[in-house]
Amino acid sequence: MLTSGYHTANGSGKTTLLRLLSGKHMAPNSTVSVAGLDPFKEGLEGVCYLGTEFVNNPIVRTDMDVPTLLASIGGDFYKDRRDELIEILDIDVGWRMHAVSDGERRRVQLAMGLIRPWTVLLLDEVTVDLDLLSRSDFLSFLKRETELRPCTIVYATHIFDHLADWPTHLVHLHLGKIKDWGETEMFDIGGMRKSENSQLGELILSWLREDQRERGPRNA
Repeated sequence: MLTSGYHTANGSGKTTLLRLLSGKHMAPNSTVSVAGLDPFKEGLEGVCYLGTEFVNNPIVRTDMDVPTLLASIGGDFYKDRRDELIEILDIDVGWRMHAVSDGERRRVQLAMGLIRPWTVLLLDEVTVDLDLLSRSDFLSFLKRETELRPCTIVYATHIFDHLADWPTHLVHLHLGKIKDWGETEMFDIGGMRKSENSQLGELILSWLREDQRERGPRNA
């Protein structure tokens, strides 16, 4: 099991890194390797990337029903996973996609992206439109996936609600370079807080303040 989370300032390279790992962005030879393969040259079976292209797909804004959308990407074949995701994400199968809110549309998109089993899941903050309950249930589902079968999740996020016990590893990225990384237990912010969630938040806040001091004012 590996669930890795990272949070850095805007523009530091999170999306670029995920696109490199998914093979959607070309890199110099022998600089990116996932399971021993170059993701851009050879493609990666079982790698799922859910990023900005995914959430802005115009297809999910057309006058189409949920069962048709889910069936189009294998929902009828992976029936158990489809039904579990519908329940976890609290999806109404009677929704018409052109007439739902952004949060409801995002739930259907997540179900579409995750119906097929994956071995590496790359998430570029795709839970921003979910309410607190849906987001908590969704993250719990992902954590169970990594505990029940061999798979890895890399999750870039700015939101820390109910995330303290979720990652096994953390990565600190600044201006396109990795400054710190390792198992979650390695990181200590010097003093306990009211909860693990706020402790994790304080760690990330300290990283961001350090990065801002090193970078200096943007308009300097």
